Amino acid sequence: MYDELSTHSVGYEVPRPTERPMRAQDQVEAIVADVLVIEKQLTRTFPPGTVVYIGRLQRDSEAAFAHLDEHLAPLDLRAQLSKEGADLQSVTILRGRFAPRTRPIWLNVVLLVLTVFSTMMAGAIVGGEIDNVDQLFSLEILRGLPYALSVLLILGAHELGHYFAARHHQVSVTLPYFIPFPPLLGFGFGTLGAFIQLREPMRNRKQLFDVGVAGPLAGLVFAVPILMIGVATAEVNTLPTEAECEAGEGPCGYILEGNSLLYATTKFIFHGDWLPNSVEDMTINQLSFAGWTGLFVTGLNLLPVGQLDGGHVLYSLLGKTARRLYLPALLLMLGLVLFVNSGWLLWLVLLTLFGRVHAVPMDDITPLDNGRRALGIFALAVFVLVFVPSPITIVNF
Repeated sequence: MYDELSTHSVGYEVPRPTERPMRAQDQVEAIVADVLVIEKQLTRTFPPGTVVYIGRLQRDSEAAFAHLDEHLAPLDLRAQLSKEGADLQSVTILRGRFAPRTRPIWLNVVLLVLTVFSTMMAGAIVGGEIDNVDQLFSLEILRGLPYALSVLLILGAHELGHYFAARHHQVSVTLPYFIPFPPLLGFGFGTLGAFIQLREPMRNRKQLFDVGVAGPLAGLVFAVPILMIGVATAEVNTLPTEAECEAGEGPCGYILEGNSLLYATTKFIFHGDWLPNSVEDMTINQLSFAGWTGLFVTGLNLLPVGQLDGGHVLYSLLGKTARRLYLPALLLMLGLVLFVNSGWLLWLVLLTLFGRVHAVPMDDITPLDNGRRALGIFALAVFVLVFVPSPITIVNF
């Protein structure tokens, strides 16, 4: 997951511009004039040394940006290309290039190992493979290996989808960082997901789209078959009742995992009923729980706001117009908190604080091609299929 908040995480490192002064203004202006008929020039105080040229492009935006990038690089400068109203474009000249830096991978390895153990603990609990908490700290947690391997395969595919898409476009990027989270309260996923970190901004919307969409689709390739195997092998049992609780013949509560359209349909295909119904539900096993978790994480990452994968896809499709959907998305999340499940409150707070900020590429003019537009619409349709309005419901008698 870009990371994808706890699950999808992609961020940018702040560039470190060199201390050398900017070259003569007329040299920079000549480079800009090769691609832009300059009508106005502005100077901004932040970032220091920023100059904005406003006018009309003389050539295709993608070719114009390539020309600017090539000729500004030796001057330790970079350009940002944007629209200014309906007819004008701007070239913003910024100091400092992004210099890729290598990092040791020991932290990635340590976090992965810890996440393997925490997800094995979660799998052992969900699968009913242990009788007491003490067994979580013994070799008994190996019984949770089916869930651990399955969920890490899904999350790993998601993050590696981002990683390889970034590498394909020669964007500097870190390996995935997994986030372990032991289910010490008796329930949990064993992880808060994973993230990668981009070390430089995207060149254009095509790169932003490719990196953003690759993660959810790669994870889905593994999540769907794992879910189908898990649901097909799971049993349908009678739900506990209040009468059984009062008689001491059964538990006094239970937990229901929420339905997405895809999850509910999968249960119907294999068990012939829309579950849960008034008296029965499918008893989740390790593989179905891993598949459900994969769909849930995919749905979170595809929320079409901010720095989430869905936000990248939406911005790639619509550009600055995507920001107009921030308030409707916020109101929908508020509706979920008030009328469906209060567990979304944390996400409402996070989206309020960070949901308006999108990852803007350096070339913010060049549009997507038709193939990417179609794939983007498909990705948003996937969001509708896998989003879980009420993830967890706790029933107590």
